Amino acid sequence: MGNASGVSVEELNACESHQWYRKFMSECPSGQLTLHEFKKFFGLKNLSDSSNEYITTLFNTFDINDDGCIDFMEYVAALSLVLKGGVQQKLRWYFKLYDVDGSGSIDRDELLLIFKAIRAINGTEQEISAEEFTSLVFDKIDLNGDGVLSLEEFMEGIQADEMLLKMLTQTLDLSHIVKKIYSEMCSEQQLT
Repeated sequence: MGNASGVSVEELNACESHQWYRKFMSECPSGQLTLHEFKKFFGLKNLSDSSNEYITTLFNTFDINDDGCIDFMEYVAALSLVLKGGVQQKLRWYFKLYDVDGSGSIDRDELLLIFKAIRAINGTEQEISAEEFTSLVFDKIDLNGDGVLSLEEFMEGIQADEMLLKMLTQTLDLSHIVKKIYSEMCSEQQLT
């Protein structure tokens, strides 16, 4: 997922942490980021139904305590995952993101829905269609052929296939969001 503007979590000193906090509190004076504010925060409007579902699922994966809001600690945890998270952490998060219904497994429809929504939001064309990607994932890693992926199948299968890991990582790269926040923070700092 990369690092934004050359910044890593280790480099976020007390001053920068304070800036992250100021940015968060200026956007969310209550200290709680709701789904509506989350969409506004990232400039997401006029979304299709599938894109809106994806954003809701993304929001819910960052809402660690399931209270319907993202507080500053959850915000920092999300930034830490994006900037510093290892492959295992990111794959667990991807699995949670793809498991739209929270059943503990991913079916073809969930994977296809989220993958289409991600592409719509990112606005990028890929060499492979969302349908082809979904089929490829299931053909390669649904070893027992039951039509659903368990966390174990997902983790092991993606890690064992360099091409799938690269595609998944590139598709879910959120560093552009972190870069946007960071550049806005730097602009605000220069104005003060």
